[in-house]
Amino acid sequence: MSRPAARTRTARPRPEELRRVAFSAAYRMLGSVTEAEDVAQEAVLRVAPHGQVADDVVNPEAFTTTVATRLALDLLRSARVRREQYVGEWLPEPLVGDAVATGAAPPDAAAHAELADDLSTAFLVLLETLTPSERAAFLLHDVLGYPHRQAARVIGTTELAARQLASRARRRVASRRGAVVAGAGASPAGRPDPRAAELVDRFIAAVEQGQLEALLELLAEDVELVGDGGGNVPPGVSVSRPVSGREPVARLVVGFARRGAPASLRPALVNGRPGMVAYAHDSVGGGLLAAYSVDVADGRITHLRGVVNPEKLRHLAPLADLDAVARVVRGATHRRRSERA
Repeated sequence: MSRPAARTRTARPRPEELRRVAFSAAYRMLGSVTEAEDVAQEAVLRVAPHGQVADDVVNPEAFTTTVATRLALDLLRSARVRREQYVGEWLPEPLVGDAVATGAAPPDAAAHAELADDLSTAFLVLLETLTPSERAAFLLHDVLGYPHRQAARVIGTTELAARQLASRARRRVASRRGAVVAGAGASPAGRPDPRAAELVDRFIAAVEQGQLEALLELLAEDVELVGDGGGNVPPGVSVSRPVSGREPVARLVVGFARRGAPASLRPALVNGRPGMVAYAHDSVGGGLLAAYSVDVADGRITHLRGVVNPEKLRHLAPLADLDAVARVVRGATHRRRSERA
């Protein structure tokens, strides 16, 4: 699903247009909104230091992508140890709603769907299994359509090494997906199921009504629920390790609602695909609690990935008081146990 790296434009792009291009490249590399925004700002300052691109820059977008990728690569290499020491499961900082359009701002619906594939949570989780150089080589060649020789200059290696890095990354991504990916007529993230939005709506209704059987019908047999709290959430607010299987996931989700969690789910686009956001009730001060990406295949939900770590949600909205939410859940649990005694 390659797109050409270079595109000739008659009019010189404005800094804001270049910022979107830089953000898109950096976010794919880093999976962090805040870090990608920093990289985008620095990239635009280098490409257009006085608010205007120099006349000798033939393709400002391609040059901006190159600069942003180099900056992101340096940042990713320096952050590698921090990533490896992350508490619990790592998920990318979510883009919610039309925020996905802060990428390359493609002009048509087909290009927007392609961009959403590149920025999907599932794809970014796969990219996290690659080394920084593999990630850069794969994104530049397989996703952005850079020739290997051009990717090599960005990474700081030889054309042969860049080719090998991209090939190794492609095999690793394909092996984890269990299918051939980019370059073989399929998106590396997989095309979204057109029924996803409907399934999300039905999921939310089943959770709100505490309907376990209805929820079981929506989940794949091997569904997996992953939570990213980053060690920053109180017990009982997020899962500490992945939960697999239709019944365990359904019981966990319905149980959280039945325990009186003061929160509600709303459908939303998360990284360009139908997902959900959770907001705390006004009784505990309101605020954003979590953002969930949802993967769907064959009419069933296969993955639920929830970011609850407040450090990864600050860019979206005012945050919920997690301690207040946890106190309500603990209080409801205690009352239920007392009633049974």
